[in-house]
Amino acid sequence: MTPSIDETVELDSLALIKQLNRSPSAHKGDAGKVVIVGGAPGMAGALLLAGNAAMHLGAGWTILEMLDPSSAFVVVEHPELMVRLAEHNAAEQLRDIKPDLLAIGPGLGDSPAAYEWLKASLAYPLSPLIIDADALNLISENDNLLVALQKRNQDFPNQSVITPHPGEAARLLKISSAGVQERRLAALKDLVKLTGSIVVLKGQHTLIASPQHASVQCNQGNPGMATGGMGDVLTGSIAAIAAQGIRHQLDLWSSTCIAVQLHASAADNLVSKGVGPIGLTPSETILEMRSMLNGHLSAI
Repeated sequence: MTPSIDETVELDSLALIKQLNRSPSAHKGDAGKVVIVGGAPGMAGALLLAGNAAMHLGAGWTILEMLDPSSAFVVVEHPELMVRLAEHNAAEQLRDIKPDLLAIGPGLGDSPAAYEWLKASLAYPLSPLIIDADALNLISENDNLLVALQKRNQDFPNQSVITPHPGEAARLLKISSAGVQERRLAALKDLVKLTGSIVVLKGQHTLIASPQHASVQCNQGNPGMATGGMGDVLTGSIAAIAAQGIRHQLDLWSSTCIAVQLHASAADNLVSKGVGPIGLTPSETILEMRSMLNGHLSAI
């Protein structure tokens, strides 16, 4: 059962896009350096989707730390993406790269290398952090990682966001997916309490809340978004907007809200044009999001 609008505030964040307007002298450093970690063997596509979203939505640099050695050396479709083989010395790599925004999870897998990169990401204090997909599953299976996330949020409030779908939320809360869906608003609040993070509980009428913010509900979106890769696109979208927001007076909460609503609204726009809902793809959604974002900026 989806919570009624009476129980939440309707998400209305797209007007904030105007704060991303670039000055004539803007350079790529103003748009932020995004690092996204994932892409285990057989799952490189998830990382590439997140990277494409970050690139098309305006990140100054998009660096992909790819766990799959074969994929790390053969990505040629988008030379704008900086694809690196994720070495095992994760903490050292992050110190060298100095990301403005760090995201981890798309296609991450559950290898020892995935664990080490997640551990290093949770310990990296110098940038906002987005945690998605397999990274959430690793946290649900390891109390040390959960404690690290909790400590990070105590030390750096409003600097971490988690983006679980109902299955990932269920694993974190040690309940069933059906239990999450039957009490979505309560599950959202439980996830905030458990992790101390900004929480995006994906699904019909995506919900967002944090320890510092009351819950809001996104009323956009459609069943065409129920396809593999849409969550990876959302991760990359939050990353791009949050990285730009660092120098444009947008905090991680506001950037997350913009990305969630822009993502869902873009999918609705495509359906209104006859693209979907059946067969709607994440890649098409990225391009529609870019068009909408620039449309809001050109209206200033």
